Amino acid sequence: MRHTSKIEERSLARVPASLPLSPERANLANILDLHEARLLGWWARHGITLLRLSLGLIFFWFGVQKFFPGLSSAEGLATRTISVLTFGHVPPQVSLPLLASWECLIGLGLLTGRFLRLTLLLLFAQMAGTFLPLVFFPHETFKSVPLVPNLEGQYIIKNLVLIAGALVVGATSRGGALIADPKAARSAEKMQALHARFRRRFHREP
Repeated sequence: MRHTSKIEERSLARVPASLPLSPERANLANILDLHEARLLGWWARHGITLLRLSLGLIFFWFGVQKFFPGLSSAEGLATRTISVLTFGHVPPQVSLPLLASWECLIGLGLLTGRFLRLTLLLLFAQMAGTFLPLVFFPHETFKSVPLVPNLEGQYIIKNLVLIAGALVVGATSRGGALIADPKAARSAEKMQALHARFRRRFHREP
């Protein structure tokens, strides 16, 4: 058995023993914990819906602007990107209203919650196209390629957040939900894993 040295004994002696909380502090801690649990529960119940509505508002709002030439700051890069993709066969007079309609459809689908699978498919296709200006026009989207984007480049790169939000919405589009309680979440994860194995083995829903 290792003997404790005098230096270790003096160090241990200086460490204060943990004291139990007073009834007042314990009661305050319980109240704060209860309020935090309620807040997290509210976030879990409504967070996905608010995320879906926020995404829908952004797409619909920005889409409507593209119906009015010169109003949207992104229309120049967008129409030139479509022109490059179509080898110049689709002029801006056609591509801009088409893009505006596309974004408005995505926005309406997210705002209403209807046809979410098709809406998310349109969203991911549109999002894939939004990153092409970084490749096609790097000197117009970066101050220093490829590390320092300018305002247009930042406008494009922030779409990563929209994609991540759409993934979360898509993950719950069949009725799934966020679970704030950690014990309930672990139980749900186990049940989900069992359902996934059942589907892989029997190729049908459990």
